[in-house]
Amino acid sequence: MNTNAAPDFIPGLELSRILYEEAVRPVLDGACPGLRYAAARVGSGSEVLGFDSARSADHEWGPRLNLFLAPDDVAEHGADLHRLFAERLPKHVRGWPTHFRHHDPEVPIGLMELTEGSVNHRVSVDEVGDWLNGRLGTPVTAEPSVRDWLAMPQQRLAEITGGAVFHDGLGTLGAARARLAWYPDQVWRYLLACQWQRISQEEAFVGRCAEAGDDLGSAVVAGRLVRDLMRLCLLLERTYAPYSKWLGSAFGRLAVADGLTPSLTGALAATAYPARERHLCEAYEYVAALQNAAGLADPVDPACRPYHDRPFRVLHAERFAQALAATVTDPGLRGLPLTGGVDQWADSTDFLGLAAPRRAAVDALARSADRGVTP
Repeated sequence: MNTNAAPDFIPGLELSRILYEEAVRPVLDGACPGLRYAAARVGSGSEVLGFDSARSADHEWGPRLNLFLAPDDVAEHGADLHRLFAERLPKHVRGWPTHFRHHDPEVPIGLMELTEGSVNHRVSVDEVGDWLNGRLGTPVTAEPSVRDWLAMPQQRLAEITGGAVFHDGLGTLGAARARLAWYPDQVWRYLLACQWQRISQEEAFVGRCAEAGDDLGSAVVAGRLVRDLMRLCLLLERTYAPYSKWLGSAFGRLAVADGLTPSLTGALAATAYPARERHLCEAYEYVAALQNAAGLADPVDPACRPYHDRPFRVLHAERFAQALAATVTDPGLRGLPLTGGVDQWADSTDFLGLAAPRRAAVDALARSADRGVTP
């Protein structure tokens, strides 16, 4: 922001509420009385997940608002409202400018800056279904199908169900958020099984790498397993996992965090395999006990054990995957391989941002299962 001294930090959601109540709503009441709309702060941005800080103010953070209209009203009023807000919004809210400039025309990142002219504001005007379709690849006008759920990244679901709604005169935004609040029970069970399956595939590699003299490789695999355990805990506590920047912050809010964090940090900090294995086994057993306590499947012995006849201690996490998979009876899920949702097997930011390729990949996996082909 181009000022000599930044105003006192206000959490972004609070700043958006103030923008709506003190600036946007009065303009709407005066210019479009009777207009039905929803006003919210949802979508991308650290403030939507509640992780913003003063650092966030250096790009695309500030007085922002999502305004949603009925389809016909978007066509009739959308452009006029954008122009009206540019003319009538205050130049700042609690000292934070409502005008955003683009320092580099090639980079669409807005920086707050005071202006004497019209405001290049961040009040978007959309229709709920179109906006959801752009974010998720489906308008979510009804309950999503199994394949819809598997093709929607958790980060996007967190952005849509997080944030805040300040007014919902349409009802459609609230209905969509309620529909997406968490996975259906059968999808949840399937995703949990798939997350345990991921752990089972690599838990023995920590010891095998160390035995081969590759301590760096052992540490890298341990880091992957720690990440998978964190994402598993988020699933168990019915919390959508954000992308990597905020994964630790989201995990830190879980009920399990205090009890599990010492083992996870111990595994990451270990400089030798025996300590790394010990901390990972502590973590495996802790999360295994949580899984049993959830009562979603028949209990499984949570104790670690040797990896067949090799001298590595593991959980054999596939036992939990199989127990959960046995409870999945939905026809749309029953024959699928334990690959899971799109962000359980893909972590390319660019790919996860492309709705059509995401859905195509999920459909391809399902077709392979239908034909009895191993993907």
